[in-house]
Amino acid sequence: MARNRGPRFKVARHLGENVYGHPKALKRGVKTHRKLSEYGLQLLEKQKLKEYYGILEKQMTRYVEKATRSQGNTGDLLVQALECRLDNLVYRLGFASSLRQARQMVVHGHILLNGKKADRPSMEVRPGDAIALKEKSQRVDLYRDSFLSHTLNVPYLEKDEDQFSGVLTRPPLREEIPIHVKDSLIIEFYSRK
Repeated sequence: MARNRGPRFKVARHLGENVYGHPKALKRGVKTHRKLSEYGLQLLEKQKLKEYYGILEKQMTRYVEKATRSQGNTGDLLVQALECRLDNLVYRLGFASSLRQARQMVVHGHILLNGKKADRPSMEVRPGDAIALKEKSQRVDLYRDSFLSHTLNVPYLEKDEDQFSGVLTRPPLREEIPIHVKDSLIIEFYSRK
């Protein structure tokens, strides 16, 4: 299982945006770039999107190819597919305080998808699918407190605090997804190949 284990705050300063959602990520300021070329801007946006979702290049390429083959706006479909990853929705529901922690929870078997154990962070969650914390894991203070104290701020998820679960009610719209990237630049970057 590959994942990026490098310095997060240094990457956030380089990208100029708090892609990890950590309050101290940009404490030391943002790195200023000299005037970037068109290719440099495209590369920067692609790197931002990869860091938002904690994926590597090979996975990113697969998501772009899938979005390109589908009908509709390619950039919107790409971000929508990334948003519907299991680890990301575990994070959005508040089971974990960071995407890295959400990924670890999934891999360690704390999460159920439609009542069955789900241990792959990249699993695609479809509308109507229920994501729940395993009964044994509900007794872990860290997970329980994180879930109960988190306020849900996305309209495409429903949260049930009594059952320690949530449901993806519908596919997310691009404007509802709380990330700041220019999708068109990312698609242009991959269309060069």
